Amino acid sequence: MIFWLFCQIVFLLSLCYTNSNCDNFFITKNYWRMGSAKGGGVLTDRDLLQLYSNLVPFLAEVCGPGCEVVLHDATNPEHSLVAIRNSISGRQVGASLPDLAQELQEKGMYTDASYLTNYQGKSRGRDFLSSTYYIKNGNRLIGLLCVNKDMSSVQELNHAVQSLLGRFNLNAAAESEFSENLDTPVESMVHNRIADIIAQSGISPTRMSLDEKVRIVHRLNDEGLMSVKGAAAEIAEQLSVSVPTVYRYLNKKL
Repeated sequence: MIFWLFCQIVFLLSLCYTNSNCDNFFITKNYWRMGSAKGGGVLTDRDLLQLYSNLVPFLAEVCGPGCEVVLHDATNPEHSLVAIRNSISGRQVGASLPDLAQELQEKGMYTDASYLTNYQGKSRGRDFLSSTYYIKNGNRLIGLLCVNKDMSSVQELNHAVQSLLGRFNLNAAAESEFSENLDTPVESMVHNRIADIIAQSGISPTRMSLDEKVRIVHRLNDEGLMSVKGAAAEIAEQLSVSVPTVYRYLNKKL
């Protein structure tokens, strides 16, 4: 979701153009002009990273304080972190490339994909749900745009809900050979018979004509169901009409 949003943001803010030397096709007019001045519209690694760095504060604002947004320069692993907002992990600009990011780079896992989403991250005892977008120049990985969602509040909420369910014995019942239908036998019989007769008509109640509904009510009455307590209300519900309307149908001649 976040990376879909990211792509939409960049698309709206940018001029889309294809560059044979650049896998990143979202280029603003200013960067295009700068690239053209350097020859042929080719952007340097620094130009591309600067473009993505402008999105870091925006994404952080959109995603909220529970999401850490980080931009890494993959060409400088010892001091890769070049921009960060909502620093939940406590990292600062100049921090090194994380172990997973180094593994992605070393194994070339970025070559056949544009991003990696929803993997588990950890920092300072916190759990994160993390996603990483690969920033490439040609076939080279030059940067990583990462979004780390702090799961602490979600876990605390889940714990509170589970505690509440346990306090009132509302957890899922253990598997048992026994089951119970809480309807009385008569209620269940009336409900099922009305449903059967309506189904036999082959028409949904919402599409039935007045005459078709009248015939249904008369048939149910002929079977003695109208004399059962609560049957009129059940018929009204299944035919999507009011109880007085059911009695009006009963008084109509076929």
